[in-house]
Amino acid sequence: MSFTVAIVGRPNVGKSTLFNRLLEQRKAIVDDISGVTRDRQYGVAEWNGKTFNVIDTGGFVPQSEDIFETEIRKQVRIAIDEADCLIFMTDAAIGITDLDDSMADVLRRSSKPVLLTVNKVDNNERLLSGSEFYSLGFEHVFFVSSMSGSGTGELLDAVTALITTDESEETERQGELPKIAIIGQPNVGKSSLLNALIGQERTIVSDIAGTTRDTIHTHYNLFNKEFILIDTAGIRKKNKEKDDLEFYSVIRAIRAMDEADICLLMLDAAKGITAQDVNIFSLAARKGKGLVVLVNKWDLLEKSTNTARDYEKQLKEKIAPFTDVPVIFISAKEKTRIFKVIEVALEVFENKTRKIPTSKLNDVMLKAIEAYHAPVVRGHAVKIKFVTQLPTVVPSFAFFANFPDDIKMPYKNYLENQLRQNFKLSGVPVRIFFRKK
Repeated sequence: MSFTVAIVGRPNVGKSTLFNRLLEQRKAIVDDISGVTRDRQYGVAEWNGKTFNVIDTGGFVPQSEDIFETEIRKQVRIAIDEADCLIFMTDAAIGITDLDDSMADVLRRSSKPVLLTVNKVDNNERLLSGSEFYSLGFEHVFFVSSMSGSGTGELLDAVTALITTDESEETERQGELPKIAIIGQPNVGKSSLLNALIGQERTIVSDIAGTTRDTIHTHYNLFNKEFILIDTAGIRKKNKEKDDLEFYSVIRAIRAMDEADICLLMLDAAKGITAQDVNIFSLAARKGKGLVVLVNKWDLLEKSTNTARDYEKQLKEKIAPFTDVPVIFISAKEKTRIFKVIEVALEVFENKTRKIPTSKLNDVMLKAIEAYHAPVVRGHAVKIKFVTQLPTVVPSFAFFANFPDDIKMPYKNYLENQLRQNFKLSGVPVRIFFRKK
């Protein structure tokens, strides 16, 4: 089950700082043109053994003088429609502003849980002055310092308490049909591909972003191939800013990603892979999803002898280090290579669910280890004696060694490359663990 948390609030209250703390990493915020377009931040957080999606909606510079009406309201409404929980951030150093009041008024009308988070509470004086935020009328109020991390544990406890997990869900999934999601930017041809695959016009339209909350599932059963297509396409642009549409499409893509086994990341051949596409690709890999990259509208591009080869090389440079991913050049409109997409996607699904016998795994990998030993660390010769595949949804392998903590990333990359060369794991993230022998 996908659980999404959106951080909302007026500018300069520390939303991005909290976002970075929840993800335990720093993610750069990029302005292509100041005040016009911004790459939204999104990622996966983990707390108390539960994972959830986090979306940062703030930090932009609006052009209009009426900040709340023109920018914040649109972002908050999309977040309210799509998120399962909202973190409403305010600033103890400034106190309650008109923008806070206006936003609180919008949030009170929502049925979603709202966690009012008073930021920049880093001393007793701020804690005392922050008590005025109780007047906003929200049941759950948290006093935090997103810069130092103070109070964020209680906030995360409240978030994870809202997440209900079904332990049998993952095991049940393995016996189900493969689920394949088509994800990508607006207007790259997702609807065209869906219509071409199922052989009929099926356009799903949402005039207002957020009115259609559920992803559309299509049962495909043709030509001895059977799977579920999860459609995130069909969002029609109507009187909406491009910025809002892209933000909305990202949320939809993340939700579809959570449901899917395989993600088809669709690109426009003329535009190539954007920073947002790379973020979605990395997120899918982190979630352990199988991946296939589709370059659509290939028929419209002028080509020479090595165009496809050079294009694929440049594309893989941008998605590095996970480059063992199939890239297919298609035309959804002309139906060029669309059935190859199905074949490759199902191959990736087989790769993702493949269980390698332990004896075969050891025969191959111990020879590779013998050919190139792990570097000596602090005078210790690292010896790996045994390897086994773990019973997980994502292909994961445990290497048993005498000094597991001394094995560094370059050698881990070597082992992953050897696994990929000797066993069919194309399009699938691989996880490697080192354990004490």
